Amino acid sequence: MGLPAWPLAWVALVPLWLVIRRGGSLRRGALGGLLWGVGYQGTLLTWVLHLHPLMWLGVPWLGSVAIATAAYAFVTLWGASIPMVWVFAMELLQRRIVLTRLSQVLVGTTLWCSLEALASLTPIYGTSLAITQSPGNLVGLHLARLSGYLTITAAIVAVNGLGAAGVLSTFQLRSGKPSSRRWPIAALSLLGAVHLFGWSLYQQPLAAADTEAIRIGLVQGNIPTREKLTQTGIRRARDRYLSSYQQLAAAGADAVLTPEGAIPTTWNPERRADDLFYQAVQTTKVPLWLGTFVLAPTEEFHIYQSLIALLPESAKSSLGETNSQPTTTQYNKIKLVPLGEYVPLQSLLGGLIDRLSPIDTTMIPGAARQPQFDSGLGPAAVGICYDSAYGWIVRYQVAQGGQFILTASNNDPYPPRMMRQHHGHDVIQAIATDRWAARGTNTGLSAMVDPHGRTQWMSEPGTYATHVGTIYRRDTRTLYVRWGNWLLPLLMAVSVGWVCGLNYHIEER
Repeated sequence: MGLPAWPLAWVALVPLWLVIRRGGSLRRGALGGLLWGVGYQGTLLTWVLHLHPLMWLGVPWLGSVAIATAAYAFVTLWGASIPMVWVFAMELLQRRIVLTRLSQVLVGTTLWCSLEALASLTPIYGTSLAITQSPGNLVGLHLARLSGYLTITAAIVAVNGLGAAGVLSTFQLRSGKPSSRRWPIAALSLLGAVHLFGWSLYQQPLAAADTEAIRIGLVQGNIPTREKLTQTGIRRARDRYLSSYQQLAAAGADAVLTPEGAIPTTWNPERRADDLFYQAVQTTKVPLWLGTFVLAPTEEFHIYQSLIALLPESAKSSLGETNSQPTTTQYNKIKLVPLGEYVPLQSLLGGLIDRLSPIDTTMIPGAARQPQFDSGLGPAAVGICYDSAYGWIVRYQVAQGGQFILTASNNDPYPPRMMRQHHGHDVIQAIATDRWAARGTNTGLSAMVDPHGRTQWMSEPGTYATHVGTIYRRDTRTLYVRWGNWLLPLLMAVSVGWVCGLNYHIEER
């Protein structure tokens, strides 16, 4: 095991801060931000290159390499736009208004958080500075209980800003100019305060009543996507997930979770009586959360990537009365993967993209606000694969009453480092919302995580695995769950007030 990399984030932005503090050409500053962003994003996103090979989709080898390389370049540059715009905007502000070192840190922190917040509204997101701390720095991650991802990001940017001021003070001291030790002390003090506060939250006991315990079975099928798209693969998936479900039900599971797209066919509720999974649920009386596809009722030939809850006919819905028919609550994936599940700009480029891409473009995203997912064991918050990177998706469902988190993912054909990043997002979600989480994946890493972000169990990547573990329903409400991203408007208000007051006093003099 190597040294943990998460401490690097608390010093890695110092060079960018130094570029801003020294001033200079706007173009040169923006280029510096772009290069920093390419280094950061490019390192985190190398797993995108594992889109290749695509020859099994009928793409020539050279075309497969081109698609993977183009995708990697695009997502890297897209993410790198945040530090590029940040440096450019900060240098531009310094030319228009007066900023002291402290106000510069405040404004810079606010601006970075604003850019991340805007990025979280786009179709491509997931490399927030906060992810650098997950899952290695569980103490620091507890800041997410205040205002989600951006609380962690704000702390990282501010500590780096104060650290940069300390570096400049050191240079001034060596050159014989007056210097101050307050900046390095301030940086270390903020870093210590952040982790002391996080530690106090981390130490809070997880009071869990036995009546709230749920034994969940996880199935990691480990069936490659290229195989599941064949008739042989479909039969293999059905056999593996059905037999695994029956074994876990017999082992005492209260419910069983399968991965995203576990059964790569369209679910037809009108013919459920003939479905083998429906029949198995009626026999075992154990709810099944099945990853599959569902036809969109309002748009012909369009489908959702969905997780559906199959409940026994005699089961009492956790959101209603006893039903004579099984509840089939449906959660539809909100954030689809570009090029993997839909083709961007399809409506504009039309036939050109149809000729260039082998991707089936019939998948559509679910609504941002969906009905509460009735798991049969209580209301749950659900995320499918890429949804995990968008904190507001889970936060909304927990605010509506979700008592635990279920995430279903595929993760094929990506390597373990991508799986660890994905797991890191779910760890932040569990901490931010104070919920237990169960992760079911196709190729890894499936896991169970407690509300402090501690991984209770994790599968090996690239293996078939089943597991039964215990999680607990909770009804607590963190500040983040109650108020969402309240930190950003507060930072904006304080920054504007501070800067306006500072410049007013300077003009008065």
